[in-house]
Amino acid sequence: MQTPWEQRFAYAMHGMSSSVIRELLKLTEQPDIISFAGGLPAPQVFPVQQFRQACDHVLATMGAQVLQYGPTEGYTPLRQMIATDAGRVGVKVALSNVSITSGSQQALDFLGKLFINRGDYIVVESPTYLGALQAWNAYGAQYISVPSDENGMIVDELEKALRVGPKFIYVLPNFQNPSGSTLTLERRQKLVELADRYGVPIVEDDPYGQLRYEGEHLPSILALDSQYRGSAEVYDGNVIYLSTFSKLLAPGIRLAWVIAPETVIRKMVLVKQAADLHTSSFNQIVAHEVAKDGFIDEHVKLIRATYKERRDVMLETMEELFPSEVRWVRAQGGMFLWTILPETMDATELFKKAVEKKVAFVPGSAFYHDGSGHNTLRINFSYSSPEMIREGITRLGWLLREQVAATR
Repeated sequence: MQTPWEQRFAYAMHGMSSSVIRELLKLTEQPDIISFAGGLPAPQVFPVQQFRQACDHVLATMGAQVLQYGPTEGYTPLRQMIATDAGRVGVKVALSNVSITSGSQQALDFLGKLFINRGDYIVVESPTYLGALQAWNAYGAQYISVPSDENGMIVDELEKALRVGPKFIYVLPNFQNPSGSTLTLERRQKLVELADRYGVPIVEDDPYGQLRYEGEHLPSILALDSQYRGSAEVYDGNVIYLSTFSKLLAPGIRLAWVIAPETVIRKMVLVKQAADLHTSSFNQIVAHEVAKDGFIDEHVKLIRATYKERRDVMLETMEELFPSEVRWVRAQGGMFLWTILPETMDATELFKKAVEKKVAFVPGSAFYHDGSGHNTLRINFSYSSPEMIREGITRLGWLLREQVAATR
């Protein structure tokens, strides 16, 4: 007798579905398709030689340690490096404020386990990161979306959402995925003040903060919250900060970190013990060997130069070939450009036609918890070469001209 598996799955599985982006990527694996769909870093900027040397060195000098179990919180020198770096921007972070996770996606999942009871409300930007929605749907979260523009979340619209009593506010302040927008300093400050007034924590997801190509660097929400609260021996504020080595070193090492009050970190450690005991000792120690002594500060200059060139080529080609009815956000950094089509157009239908033209993107509705945003799309510029970007945007531009003309 065959086991009825569908009847055996936990209730939480009913709220889970495959990533729209992952499914779309299956359609774009053909070698002749130019894909702007993934959120992939450029492999040309991976520090392969440095990783090779680091692997040889740590295996030769501390082989037993790198192949052994390690502490759940993470490799102490790596955590100390992260704490020290946070101190450079004025946040007093101790080792007890830092935990290493196996990628930021694991951190998002852990936050769901820590905070979300079925039916709890989470405040998100509209649009927001698909991976966060996927992580928290499994815990039965409900969402209150706050509209955003090219300057990030419209914080003036936030207060009414806070009156509902959400568990936390989730925000990507720098070069947001998917919209590419950056939250202004004024809005960051108001966000910190409102969150404090209503007693609602902020989850700051910052994978792209160091990938700025123009404009002035803005302080993190973590730093602003620390300043707002005044001096303290150890950070004990209202922000949980997430970042990752995926965009600075390589995504394949699956290394990210969380900075949060000690109370939160202690609970997160318990969750991680139950999930995977600890993040790979080998990956942490090798990454620390690569990153120490200021390597990332120098290496990120190469990443910025590479991505800026690609972004500029994409913007120039869009300006030249996209019809005037199509708008986009000029991202000051990060990896994505957000495009807004006329209201009469549907990006999912456009995607099907684009694949026929051998070019791909992600329809924007995937980034709205309610499936809205039918006339939006996300385009990645970090992965493809300038030549491929020109060709792909040219194909997309001519398709858009055809489709816009057909709606007139």
